[in-house]
Amino acid sequence: MVFSISATIFLTLFCYLWNAEARSYESILAVQNGGPWGHWGKKAFCAQGSAIGFALKVTPAEDDTSLNGIRLICKDNSFVSSAFGQWGAWTEIHYCPKPYKLVSFALRIEIPQGLGDDTGANNIYFICNDGTMLRGNSHRWGHFGPWSPFCNSGTSICGLQTKVEVPQGIDDDTALNDVKFFCCLDE
Repeated sequence: MVFSISATIFLTLFCYLWNAEARSYESILAVQNGGPWGHWGKKAFCAQGSAIGFALKVTPAEDDTSLNGIRLICKDNSFVSSAFGQWGAWTEIHYCPKPYKLVSFALRIEIPQGLGDDTGANNIYFICNDGTMLRGNSHRWGHFGPWSPFCNSGTSICGLQTKVEVPQGIDDDTALNDVKFFCCLDE
């Protein structure tokens, strides 16, 4: 009986984790202006369907870590996120008009400041597959780089992976520095 329960729990957890981290995808969207600090977190995917919106984890203006995290809002109104910094609060959700989905992004980055206070990533824009542009509510430090490629026809953003710097124990933490998005077949 104990073996049967243990096997059931193992299989349930295995299937859940497999869906969350190993969903098949068609392409990866990335930009060239991502910040240099941090390490890549785990890939995270919508269990089913694609992302229809997003929210950001942002610090107040007086704290220069700025953008700390990104959540994708999935078609079933669940959300997924990869690594994120410890500071700030989640903003309101920005949605594509129904029934549209996220298909491209641009990232606002502040270049390294040398002896100044670095922030890394500061904001993000997304484009929905109807052409609507969604703008995150974060800070204005730095500049937006070029748009990522678009998801191929018949695909849309379904997952993400973020690059985040862990706390440095000094006054110059950056938190989120870069992000990749994954495009899956539309369901």
